[in-house]
This record gives sequence, C-alpha cells and structure tokens, in this order.
Amino acid sequence: MHHARASAWRHRLYEILEQGSAEDSASVWANRALVVLIVVTLIATMLESVPSLGSAHSLLFRACELLATLVFTAEYLLRFWTAREHAPLKHMRPLRAGLHFATSIPGLIDLAAILPFWLAFVIAPDFKVILVLRLVRFFKLTRYSPAMRSLLDALYAERRALAGCFVILCGTTLVAAALMHLAEREAQPDKFGTIPDAMWWAIVTLGTVGYGDVVPITPLGRMLTGVTIFAGLLMVAMPVGIVASSFADEVHRRDFVITWGMLARIPLFGELSAVQIADVMKYLHARKVDAGVTIARRGEPAHAMYLIVDGEVEIKLPHNHVRLTAGHFFGEIAALRRARRSATASAVVATRLLVLDASDLHSLMEREPQIASRVYDAARKRLGREFRLGDDDLLAEELKNEARDFASEEGKNRT
Repeated sequence: MHHARASAWRHRLYEILEQGSAEDSASVWANRALVVLIVVTLIATMLESVPSLGSAHSLLFRACELLATLVFTAEYLLRFWTAREHAPLKHMRPLRAGLHFATSIPGLIDLAAILPFWLAFVIAPDFKVILVLRLVRFFKLTRYSPAMRSLLDALYAERRALAGCFVILCGTTLVAAALMHLAEREAQPDKFGTIPDAMWWAIVTLGTVGYGDVVPITPLGRMLTGVTIFAGLLMVAMPVGIVASSFADEVHRRDFVITWGMLARIPLFGELSAVQIADVMKYLHARKVDAGVTIARRGEPAHAMYLIVDGEVEIKLPHNHVRLTAGHFFGEIAALRRARRSATASAVVATRLLVLDASDLHSLMEREPQIASRVYDAARKRLGREFRLGDDDLLAEELKNEARDFASEEGKNRT
C-alpha cells in the first residue's frame, strides 16, 4: 500500500514538473512560478554586481538568493526522484534513473544553478565568480522554451559541420597571419614581427570586427587585407547558414511531432495509416484558447471545423447546451455547407484545438472516404438529436437530405 501511494505521488509530481497537459492548473502554475523565479534571480544577480546597489540592498538580494536556492534545490531533488516516470527510463531502477537525469544536460544545468550557493559553505570563492555562476540559471529556461530547446538541438545535430567550420577558420587564420607576417614584418615588426602576433589581426579581420588597433600600411598588406575580409564574410556565413537551416528543420520536426501526438488523440483519425495521418497533418494547424474565450459565434460565417485535443468546449444551441471533451469535433455541419454558424462555441477550460479550414475539409473528405463517412455520421446524429427544425432552419434540412443521400449511395456501393 505504501509503495503504491509513493508511486502515485511520484507520478503526480512528475506530471506537475513536466507540464504534460494544459488542463493541469497545478502544473501550469508551478512551471510559471519557476520561470518567474528564474527571471527574478537573474535580474537580482545583475543588480547585485553594481556596488552601490549591492551594498544598499544586500539583505534583499540575500533573501532572494536564499529563496531561489531552496526552491531550485527542492526542484532538483524532486526531478531526481521522479526521473523513473520518464518513459525511456521506466525500465530502470529509481537510483539509476535518477543518476541518468543527474548526468544529462538539463540535470547538469539544474545542478549548476544551485551549486554556487552551497559551495559558499565549503570554500570561499571570489564573490564575482559566484555572481557569474548564478547566471547559468538562464539555461534553465530551455526546459520551458521550445524555441531554445530547438536551437540547442540544432547545434547538437550540426556539431560535426560546425566543428568543420571551426577547423577551416583556424586554417584560414593561420594562412592569413603567415602571409601578413611576410608582407608587414619589416614595416611593423612590433605588430607583425611573428606569426603569433599577426594571428590577432587575422582573427579580428576574419571575424569582420576590425578593431583598428592593428592595420597594414604596405600595398601588399592592404591587398591581403581585402582578400582576408572577403574570406571572413564566407567564414561567418557558413556557420550561420548551417545553424539557421538546422534550426528551421528542428522547429518543423517539433511541430510535426506535436501535431502527430494531437492527432493520435482524435478518434476521427484513429483508423488511418501513418502515411494518411502525415497527409492529413498538412491541412491542420494548432490553436490554444483560454477558458471563457469564444471559439465560434452563432450567425458568423463558418470557415473551419474544430477538433478538441484536450480541454472542454461548450456548444450553446438555441434550445440546449452541450459540452464536448477531448476527442470530439464540432463546426463540421456549417463548414460542409459554408453556411453561418448555428451555435456559439466557447472554451470551458484552457483548450487545445486542431483547426481544419472548410475548403481543406472538403478536399480531405474527397481523398479519405473513412473520414468522410465519420463526419457524415456525426452530422446525422447531431441533426437528429441536437437540432430542431424550424421554418428558418434550412441548413439542417439540407444537411439531413445530404446525409440521407450519402447513406443511400453508400448502400448501393456495398451491394
């Protein structure tokens, strides 16, 4: 019993720390609080480095640092304890899973964020060194920022190409310094008398910085400088192009994985193959709405249908209200006819949606008979249960006839 309760608590804490769902308010607020605390401590660290502010508000800065360290230490220990809940580590023993987290990049960053404070009790390092080490907490934000994670993933993926660029830069620096040493050693022996001396000029020039502290004065030296400047433009462009391309690919890959995970929760696409799902993803785009936000309003032109990934949506019909949860979809009836909305839809809680434009809905239903059949089945059920026909409700009447024609045609095809 005790073991089961501990496992349940560990799983719950893992969910809170990892923010698995937008509906989990405890997780959302816990992660927001951690982000705010990181930002506050970074600002406090910068202000503390100003002598006048550091002496005037030393007590406030110490209290802020103590609070942050205690919170980050508790977070580190909890992440160590809950590491086994991470899917790839479930087969490991708790201690081994915790050590796996501790030796990972995020784990090392979390450790570095609390290390300066605790080291002060063991050794007496320079105060400025402690301030600089505290700034490592900035990298904790990578856990909460998909963009920063994508950038780090891009750098890691292209590490070999970037290492190649660095080797080329070193070789170019050496060649440029050697040539400038030959061209300027007689005119400026104090600045270009040796190749190591000339390497400072080469690095600054290839980096397109140009401090101006070392400049050539001979015609040959100036000509070599012009060539080196053009080479420097290529040296800068190569890693920038590699990182930019890899970063864009990583963002697209992350969006693909997120959208794929969303689609897996929607029963409408449950029977599709991987190839079909990949094709469907081209039509969909994600949208997140907060509680109380109106998604679609009665009387507005229908431009899209909506699929609920997680959360809850209330459909306000003329005669009753209906609540839909994860896996359901709505808005397909008006979108099929490109008509006006017959109901108002609003989010009850924070909700994630997948949006499918009306034109794409028609194209998708033509290409995927399985999806078309499910959409029409849902339309028939809703027309029979949720809508009341009146003299002005021509949309429902037309859709009922269309659904009947579709069922008749489907029956003929089967016979």
